[in-house]
Amino acid sequence: MNRNNLILLADAYKYSHHKLYYPGTKKVYSYLESRGGKFNSTVFYGLQYFIKEYLEGIAFTQQDLDEAIPILKEVFGRDDVFDPSKFQYILDKYNGKLPIKIKAVPEGTEVPVSNVLLTIENTDPNCFWLTNFLESLLMQVWYPITVATISKEIKKVLTNFYRETASNGAEAGIEYVLNDFGLRGVSSVESAGLGGSAHLVNFQGSDTIIGSVLAQKYYNTSTIYGKSVPATEHSICTLLGEKGELDIFKHVLNSFPTGIVACVSDSYNIFKACEEYWGEDLKTQIMEREGVLVIRPDSGDPIKTLLRIFDILFDKFGYTINEKGFKVLPPQVRVIQGDGVNYDAIKNIFQALKENKISAENLVLGMGGALLQKLDRDTQKFALKCSYAEINDEGVIVQKSPTEMDENGNITESFKKSKGGRLKLIKSEGAFKTVNEHEYPEIEDELDTVFENGEIIQDWTFEQVRANANNTLNDKQYDLKSNIQSIT
Repeated sequence: MNRNNLILLADAYKYSHHKLYYPGTKKVYSYLESRGGKFNSTVFYGLQYFIKEYLEGIAFTQQDLDEAIPILKEVFGRDDVFDPSKFQYILDKYNGKLPIKIKAVPEGTEVPVSNVLLTIENTDPNCFWLTNFLESLLMQVWYPITVATISKEIKKVLTNFYRETASNGAEAGIEYVLNDFGLRGVSSVESAGLGGSAHLVNFQGSDTIIGSVLAQKYYNTSTIYGKSVPATEHSICTLLGEKGELDIFKHVLNSFPTGIVACVSDSYNIFKACEEYWGEDLKTQIMEREGVLVIRPDSGDPIKTLLRIFDILFDKFGYTINEKGFKVLPPQVRVIQGDGVNYDAIKNIFQALKENKISAENLVLGMGGALLQKLDRDTQKFALKCSYAEINDEGVIVQKSPTEMDENGNITESFKKSKGGRLKLIKSEGAFKTVNEHEYPEIEDELDTVFENGEIIQDWTFEQVRANANNTLNDKQYDLKSNIQSIT
């Protein structure tokens, strides 16, 4: 059986909708938006994967339909819910290609919340039910969008601190400051590929190789964007026990006499390791290397631990004061923090470094679960809703406007109010704005047709995606508070 059988990739209740839409319905038009969330904008990414993996070309076969029929009959325990003829029609008339049109904002683009990101509609009036049948699958684009957004927001934080504290020219190294350590913590290999590639929209440091592989396969690039370095883990550094830790450290340096090598150093006493082993016994070897030793603490309070480690390393290895008045370790030594790292912790860590006159360039980061797993659809409150339909050849604006009760018992409008009509995304005075399709005819729609009737229309390269994401990073100082929404 095909585990990617498109006919089975919908919520079960969707299979009754062909009957439940009002008689005479011929068109269903829906849109995706982030209704809010932690951040005030999102980085659109990942739709092309879902189109190429699930929708492009022959989306399902006769065998898929034949396999789905008994399964869905058993799901509902009756014969009048799932109608195989709806899918048979697509097989007979279109050879399994989907009569659907999808428009979307260019991938990599950062768009303020509450704006349309994509639209989807049927192109055959007999397939009006198909538009929102695909919601269950297409909604999963929330995941790569949210990872790309978190990664981008961290890049803004780092960019600010680099501009305030780092040496001139050091900003070029930001691409490798945030490293993806999330493979082991995600729910599936597909999540690792999607989330890992979403991080690579903004950074190049990554241990999640499948992210680079996915970007290559689905985004037309020959480049492997995720880069990593040789590094130890505790199974290596504890192999000879506490008394043998120094010998292990020597072996690490001898194994990679040049280039970058990272070594976890908190197996027993991180401060002793920095002060005695790295700072005295191995100091000469470290300083004579053509490369960088990256020391990794992996436990304790990140801020307190890092400040103490930097005090020790500055004392043992010395430091320079850069043009902005901040301390910089010799280029042979750096530190990586990979424990307890998330968006808020990163802001606090780098603020503590700044307050202690320590340049941001001394520290890099590893981020696992908080980057690829500690997020959900409500992090940015994603929804895909119908906003327009055609019933008996009449256009109908479709919109919901629910109410809710606030903490004082007052009835108020819900944030779940949806948009109505056919939509387009425009840029007005440099800002994105969602309007109805007939408004502002002189302004071009920012949504591109990316898929129509089984065919890819716009095929983005990963280079284009990264360039789009980087547009909002150039020559700009970020007001980080203004881009974080209050969560109640």
